[in-house]
Amino acid sequence: MVAARTVRAVNDMTARWAHEVVGERGTVLTAAGVWPLLALLAGPAAGPARKELAEALGTDAEHAVGEGGALLAALAAADGVDPAVALWARRTLALRPAWLESLPDGLRGELTGDTAADQGAMDAWARRHTGGLIERMPVRIGPGTVLVLASALLVRTTWEEPFREGPSRPSEGPWAGRELTALSRSGTDVEQVRVHGTPAGPLTAVRVAGDNGLDVHLLLGEPAVPGNEVLRHGVAALDGAYPAVSGAALTDAAGPGLRVTTVPSYDGAPCLDLTTTRFTVDAEHDLLDRAELFGLATATDASRGHFPGMCEQPLAVSEARQAATATFGPLGFRAAAVTMVPFGLGSVPPPPPYRAQQISARYDRPFGFLAVHRASGLVLAAGWVTEP
Repeated sequence: MVAARTVRAVNDMTARWAHEVVGERGTVLTAAGVWPLLALLAGPAAGPARKELAEALGTDAEHAVGEGGALLAALAAADGVDPAVALWARRTLALRPAWLESLPDGLRGELTGDTAADQGAMDAWARRHTGGLIERMPVRIGPGTVLVLASALLVRTTWEEPFREGPSRPSEGPWAGRELTALSRSGTDVEQVRVHGTPAGPLTAVRVAGDNGLDVHLLLGEPAVPGNEVLRHGVAALDGAYPAVSGAALTDAAGPGLRVTTVPSYDGAPCLDLTTTRFTVDAEHDLLDRAELFGLATATDASRGHFPGMCEQPLAVSEARQAATATFGPLGFRAAAVTMVPFGLGSVPPPPPYRAQQISARYDRPFGFLAVHRASGLVLAAGWVTEP
């Protein structure tokens, strides 16, 4: 199980990152792929770089490497989650044995100096550890690259209840008049829908359950609320930050995209009709565009070294990027990300005798999503959908 402190730290990074990058275009990101790498760097860092990394991680640098390793181990033990980390270094680089011993086993490779061959080996690693969803590393290495740290994260689940596919044409909003492929399903578990009272107004969240302990939460705010606010408050809502109303307690127009009515019923059980759209979003992020968020501002100063606990030679971060993708379909969800940090130096019956509540939730305009490890609440991927 992921430690509660680590879950809070990773989710906080997810919320802050989403708030900074989500705009008018669709995107996907995974702080769960960045946090362990930063943790592996914080321990051997020194000076201002060590302080900045610890603040970005939300933990103390002294225990960061151990917490990073524990997170990777917990992710590896979770069904449907496949994490990997790797280190490639020049043979001539004098890495500290104590730091190497603190890392997960079997992650070290060699940079031979043949840039094309080394890049090919790393691209193959990215494909292998993301099931082919990420075809290449997000950074092209150069002659000055002496060390590379990388992480990969593959998230997969099959819906407990699959969706039906069919055509849809929204009548209003940004997607009005467009022919979409809608995904729809009906069920009696109305507690899957919840409306949170956030500072940005009501936020509708519908939990789509996977069969292996992973869920995807679909988030819809009021039309005027930007995506970065929807995702930031969506992450906070996971931890119970806001008052919420769910299921049978919901009333008509209680939240964005919701309609609550009563309909004829054979058993009187409430019903949830969910309609959304299939989507795929891809993104690449330059982490150094927001170096302060990730604690990398000082660590990129190539005029001196910042990781004496890692290597005898002075090292500085030369680039830091993430490539990510997420697909939501009728049968399930999958997402993958690779994060790379190079260093330089789912007969007619009688009339129904009852009436029952029917909740209809429609996601037919831009919306957010969070892929969440159910038991811990850890956000594995977050994104904003602008193109169905």
